[in-house]
Amino acid sequence: MLSLTEKEVDHITAQLLKGMVCFYQVDKKKIHQMPDDEDYFNYDLTEGEEDILDEIEEDPDNFAEFTKMEPVQEHQMMQDFIDRKVKEKNLAEDLVNVLSKPKAPTGFKFLIEESKYKNEWIEYRRDKYNDWVKEQVDSFNYAED
Repeated sequence: MLSLTEKEVDHITAQLLKGMVCFYQVDKKKIHQMPDDEDYFNYDLTEGEEDILDEIEEDPDNFAEFTKMEPVQEHQMMQDFIDRKVKEKNLAEDLVNVLSKPKAPTGFKFLIEESKYKNEWIEYRRDKYNDWVKEQVDSFNYAED
């Protein structure tokens, strides 16, 4: 059964928020990270990263993969933040409006970073990602049973 410390959860969260994908090597209790193909399609893997992928291919049950949220989950997280935290009606309306447009995360980030809610958003997003990592641990453990 896979169990992570809070420090490991925080580390994986930080990597996912940077656009990485993480693999937890169960037997060695080690976290490996590399750029997510979706975000870094022109990135050439290092020799070490290729070796990890080879190990994963040889023994996939020994690795738990952690990925970022899907766009629909990210969108819901932004909407929930607006509903629960943003008190200024004008800003809330602007944020809801930007969520209905293409490139919603970019527009949301731009508006939030110029507001007094910047730090609150960073903390909220990190907490939601910690929960997301823990959900992925539960899924890994469920799949093992």
